[in-house]
Amino acid sequence: MSESSAGAAPAEQAAIAGPSPSAALTAALDAVIGGLDGGGEARPGQRRMAAGVEAAIRDGRNLVVQAGTGTGKSLAYLVPAVLSGKRTIVATATKALQDQLAGKDLPFLASRMPGGFTWAVVKGRANYLCRQRLEEVDASTQEALDLDGLGATARTQLGRLAAWAEQTSSGDRADLDWEPLAAVWSAVSVGGEECPGASRCPAGERCFAEAARARAADADLVVANLALYGVNFRAEGMVLPPHDVVIIDEAHQLEDAISNTVGTSLWAGRFSALAARVRAVLADDRLVADLAAAGSTLASALGPFHGQRLELPLPAAVVDPLVNAGERLARTLDTLGAIKTSIEDADQRRVRAQKAATSLAEEVAVVADLPDGYVAWVEGERHEPRLSIAPLDVGPFLAGTAWKERTAVLTSATLPSVLERTVGLTAARTDRDDVGSPFDYERNGLLYCATHLVDPRHPDHADQLADELTALITAAGGRTLALFTSWKRLDAAVAAVSEQVPYRVLSQRDLPSGRLVAEFRDDESSCLFATTGLFQGIDVPGTTLSLVTVDRIPFPRPDEPLLAARRERAGPAAFATIDLPRAQTLLAQAAGRLIRRADDRGVVAVLDPRLNTARYRWELIRALPPMRRTRHRDEVEAFLAGLRDGTQGTGGDGTPGP
Repeated sequence: MSESSAGAAPAEQAAIAGPSPSAALTAALDAVIGGLDGGGEARPGQRRMAAGVEAAIRDGRNLVVQAGTGTGKSLAYLVPAVLSGKRTIVATATKALQDQLAGKDLPFLASRMPGGFTWAVVKGRANYLCRQRLEEVDASTQEALDLDGLGATARTQLGRLAAWAEQTSSGDRADLDWEPLAAVWSAVSVGGEECPGASRCPAGERCFAEAARARAADADLVVANLALYGVNFRAEGMVLPPHDVVIIDEAHQLEDAISNTVGTSLWAGRFSALAARVRAVLADDRLVADLAAAGSTLASALGPFHGQRLELPLPAAVVDPLVNAGERLARTLDTLGAIKTSIEDADQRRVRAQKAATSLAEEVAVVADLPDGYVAWVEGERHEPRLSIAPLDVGPFLAGTAWKERTAVLTSATLPSVLERTVGLTAARTDRDDVGSPFDYERNGLLYCATHLVDPRHPDHADQLADELTALITAAGGRTLALFTSWKRLDAAVAAVSEQVPYRVLSQRDLPSGRLVAEFRDDESSCLFATTGLFQGIDVPGTTLSLVTVDRIPFPRPDEPLLAARRERAGPAAFATIDLPRAQTLLAQAAGRLIRRADDRGVVAVLDPRLNTARYRWELIRALPPMRRTRHRDEVEAFLAGLRDGTQGTGGDGTPGP
């Protein structure tokens, strides 16, 4: 890494090719963008992306489009999708992005689009209050909550939820202005694995989840999350309405999300939870005990394999307890099916227990006779091991479901080069584009590689890392997001650095993520130390965040079972097709936390000398925003000090100072 080598000019300046937008799209974009606070006009990258989405829908092709921070990609895909007149589903990586679309983007768009359109949001059933469960809350429920030590708090919250149920039109937990305890919400909600469906539930006509699905069935545009989108196709299209177009936002997470959805996990807690449901229906202590024992037996069998990938076919020591569990689940289903009762609440408990037992029995049967193409491993805590399975390749599943007979648009600020192959998109029907970002990274950002540090695998790296962080944080006046690739490295850095700097150091262990980010945002001189879970999704514009550090290049763990199996299949190409693309994407996501608006300035510091020395360094650097680069800490400290003191934002030639 040369000390003052500049990156390429902002990518958006070169973004002049691609299809031309129709007159209708241009007019709609102008109307929508003109209605934003302060008015304005669509940025070149936004227009280019919108034109690409319009062409893809018109021509029946797929589009993979990288749109950097500040592009305005939500409007770039929403406007042409609405104009197309085709039923569209937008699948997001997180429920938080769902809520942003529903609470901000779509209401605004609906008020500005000519002719208007209808839209709906659909989430998994457990996100909605269940009226039937609420009506069934009784002394036994209260007793269970009391045993959990929740007592008066639980009773108060249940009362608040009952009052809310009479006022809310959505029943969506996200619409609450307070956060109920997990046990309390569990008492008044129901998951898809146990819900009997509207036709078999006395409250079915008043069901919030069913109302959301009904709205979705009539809507022009439906917002879901990736997990629910995968569940929809696993359920043969019974969860979401038929659609012509799917837009995948934050598409770099698609492969992992679908792996989790198509796969499953079995552990003792699932059997004990079912036993509790059955106990509320049956006065058969032996049957209930047998169910719980099936889970305990499975846990004991899994113990010796903890942390290991299992060869297929699964060893008899694991299959035998699964077969035994299947037999006990079958007896449970026979017994539940034979019950006749005229008491409505009791019958609903029976039906839900029956549905939950059926779901668990089906999963046990699949795992016990696991087909080729899956990977199995044992994870979780040692006292509660989990048998997890996932498909080796999600491409065939998606090719036969999600991409079949519809147009797909996949977008994110950062997309791996191998995305199309991993998610089953065919080259013949798929186009790719990069519309860049409107931000001037070369002028406003500085990429620093600490080449003087030892390799992160060296035992001295932790001490050197702490010293480097202390110097950089001091120069920045706090205002730092320090990202780590392991909890161990995070904890060591928090302990060492917090004693050396006069600024508040927040650890990801301190608070739930939402409150943690809010605390960081509200305290301008604070520092936030976090793991890979927060490499993406944090949006803190302004002077609160002037420095992003990454402790090492975020390669995936070599012992992660699913990736290990994929590496074996890839052979010599494993590093280039699995490890490097994941590191590129995660590092670029981390760097993307720095500049969130046009006037943001700061430093991305990669505290791993391999970014300057490794043979693959240019693949990593090209995936990052095109910032000016340096390997000299004194230059970084001077720049950060200028930002801290407000004495300079840019150098005399427009590049980062001094």
